Amino acid sequence: MYYKKNTQEVLKSLNSSLDGLSKEDVQERLKKYGYNELKEKEKSSVIKLFLETFKDPLVIILLIAALVQVFLGEVMESSIILAVVTLNSILSVVQSKKAEGSLDSLKKLSIPYTKVIRDNEKITIPSRELVVGDIVLLEAGDYAPADGRIIESQSLKVVEGMLTGESEPILKIEEEIPSDSALGDQKNMVFSGSMVVYGRGIFIVTNTGMNTEVGKIADLLDNAEGKQTPLQQKLDEFSKKLGVGICLLSAMIFAVQVIRGGDLASSFMFAIAIAVAAIPEALSSIVTIVLAVGTNTMAKKQAIVRKLPAVETLGSTSVICTDKTGTLTQNKMTVVEVYTYENLVLADNVDGHEVAITKSSIQDRYLNLASILCNDSDVNNEGIEIGDPTEVALINYAALNKIDYKTLREKYIRVGEIPFDSDRKLMSTVNKIDDETIMFTKGAPDVIFSRCKYALSNGEVVELDDEILREYKQINEYFSNKALRVLAFATKKVEDNFKPSIEDENELTLIGLMAMIDPPREEVYDAVKNAKNSGIKTVMITGDHKTTAMAIAKDIGIMTGDDLALTGAELDELSESKLDKILEKISVYARVSPENKIRIVRAWQRKGKVCAMTGDGVNDAPALKQADIGIGMGSGTEVAKDSSDMVLMDDNFATIVKAVESGRTIYDNIKKSITYLFSGNLGGIITIVFALFANLPNPFTTIQLLFINLVTDSLPAIALGLEKPEKNIMNTPVRDAKESILDKVTLKTILTRGSIIGIVTIIAQYIGMQKSPELGCAMAFLTLTLSRILQTLPSRSNTESIFKLGFTSNKYALGAVGICLVMLLATLLPFMREVFAIPVVFGLDSFIICATLALVSSLIMEVVKFIKIK
Repeated sequence: MYYKKNTQEVLKSLNSSLDGLSKEDVQERLKKYGYNELKEKEKSSVIKLFLETFKDPLVIILLIAALVQVFLGEVMESSIILAVVTLNSILSVVQSKKAEGSLDSLKKLSIPYTKVIRDNEKITIPSRELVVGDIVLLEAGDYAPADGRIIESQSLKVVEGMLTGESEPILKIEEEIPSDSALGDQKNMVFSGSMVVYGRGIFIVTNTGMNTEVGKIADLLDNAEGKQTPLQQKLDEFSKKLGVGICLLSAMIFAVQVIRGGDLASSFMFAIAIAVAAIPEALSSIVTIVLAVGTNTMAKKQAIVRKLPAVETLGSTSVICTDKTGTLTQNKMTVVEVYTYENLVLADNVDGHEVAITKSSIQDRYLNLASILCNDSDVNNEGIEIGDPTEVALINYAALNKIDYKTLREKYIRVGEIPFDSDRKLMSTVNKIDDETIMFTKGAPDVIFSRCKYALSNGEVVELDDEILREYKQINEYFSNKALRVLAFATKKVEDNFKPSIEDENELTLIGLMAMIDPPREEVYDAVKNAKNSGIKTVMITGDHKTTAMAIAKDIGIMTGDDLALTGAELDELSESKLDKILEKISVYARVSPENKIRIVRAWQRKGKVCAMTGDGVNDAPALKQADIGIGMGSGTEVAKDSSDMVLMDDNFATIVKAVESGRTIYDNIKKSITYLFSGNLGGIITIVFALFANLPNPFTTIQLLFINLVTDSLPAIALGLEKPEKNIMNTPVRDAKESILDKVTLKTILTRGSIIGIVTIIAQYIGMQKSPELGCAMAFLTLTLSRILQTLPSRSNTESIFKLGFTSNKYALGAVGICLVMLLATLLPFMREVFAIPVVFGLDSFIICATLALVSSLIMEVVKFIKIK
């Protein structure tokens, strides 16, 4: 803990000096510590990823079926199966490779060259050659190339938002910090990747490469678990169960056929027919397409999805762990209250409150002058704000009151100044105001109060008596309790040609106070409320101070009743069992580390919750990767974006809630597609099994089944994935992540629809068999295909009849049905009949029977749904 040691102790413990290291020291330390660079585990090759896709039980069964057909001479059928399996594998590999990149972006943060002192000479070296004990020089515009302890600071200000999540520059100091401190409070340290925005300094390197704070994050990223989405988990589980079921059923079919005296070839074909009929070959591609379409819908809502499965995961999100700054708040310090003696003015223009009106009193005039003139911030011609966010807030407040700060600065020129210093906690400027020379001072209220002898009251300078001072202190405490950042302003008339010094910042005249905060986004209030109504808990995780975090959380509704707030240090003291016990009561975490964030996410995951995590900094990346769905910010670091599943282009929490609605809709629609596919497949299986035990010919060829599964099923299944949200989708409870994708309700629907389709197909085969076995099989094929196509209409909603929903409310579904009917009719063309085993005797009368049976099956499905709804 180098921040606890003074500079001499640090130099001694690292065996270094202000003259820097010698060449021999550097070589020894390079051997000991290695180069100053980030390392990562070896990535899986494309070939390995491709081969891993063949682990799926259903894929293995299809490959076996294809090989058997090759031996039986059915080359076309086996070629089609192999093409489908290969296409699905390629899609899977592409998605996996797209997900990589977070560590690559982290490496880009490395700084190519660094100024150091070695052998008592200033030289520039490649940053990767830095070693522990090196003396590094920093100035405005530089990035810290490694972690280190400050040994000299000349008003050095550093932005560490990438590590702490807070955008305000930190003023660095040389003195040791005796107490244990969180990363954001270690003001005598600099960390790799942080940017110097003001001043200059010198630091001694304490850690390089993987031992830096950024290196620790790289290690966490490498070791963070890649989580499967609930849908992926359920599909994997279902594939295994379905695979076992298909193998048993196929083996039984094969055994029955052989026992009954059938030859091996025909017995194999019966068994393969069952396998091909049961497996939804296009399921993987259909789910991918539905998710891809969902990403386009969400992109229009400012949510860019980087990893397709994340779309569905959103729908089952039960906890959102969100950053505060910029996500819940505007990331812009804003003056919200102003106080001059006996005059409290509301300045909040964020939530529709009345805007402050500048009065013509002397103290209001002086307060405005002090806040503008004792201020180094600026807004350039492009509207870009330059300077400390607190000072920028002051000139924005002036603009709010229609005061042109640039005109005032040109009119009342600065003739002297005493820069801000962290020890004094003050800044002073000397300006020419009309014919007078006036010093303005701003700083911490307690310090200003102690330096004042007078105060402005009703436009006059009076003694700062106990009554006035007591009121100022009460107002300051009132502001502080609301987690507002408070500045006090004072003034003093001085002689012409006055040269200011620190000793002159005494016997001042107190003008007033300005209080500011980074206010919540206006739309966040409703978003938090909507999330709560949907059964989603919102948890704030921030690098800011606990008091500020609690005030914001209470204001927007995240923290209510007896909810708890913890700092990172308090979290570290909790055991896993204690944390699990109180986890659901904790709504705010403040001053947290990257390790804290991962721990919070894992704690929720242990409870079986689907956890979303937002973040924009490098420090957020490991938790973003660990979370079930990581949500990066559009304005954030590339590291955070690459670790995320989704990126919010507007950095807005409200967009997450909108995305959750899209996620729920997409999951609901995917279930409709899966129900549609398995209902049709079950209808085919029932028909084949009935034919087997009724000693009828196998009703379907492999080509026919592949045509149904790959061609006529695919378009309707995709169209069902484009349905509009069911009514009140956001008022339903969060679904249990452990819930099977084929829950009881879904299974009942599949069994009901599959049985209906199977029965009408068996009837069709029976009618055709009266003329010939070939016609019976052809009518079974046509009826099964038509029934599955028309099943699209009752499958569109679980809560409304197709007649109430409207046939044209989903034009994609209507188009899919039309296209599939045309493709089915194409199988009846003379040159296609032989391919699909449709005899010449199949005529218009046969087609009418098949169409009637298929239409009846859909009407029965609608009647069953109507009864269920009632």
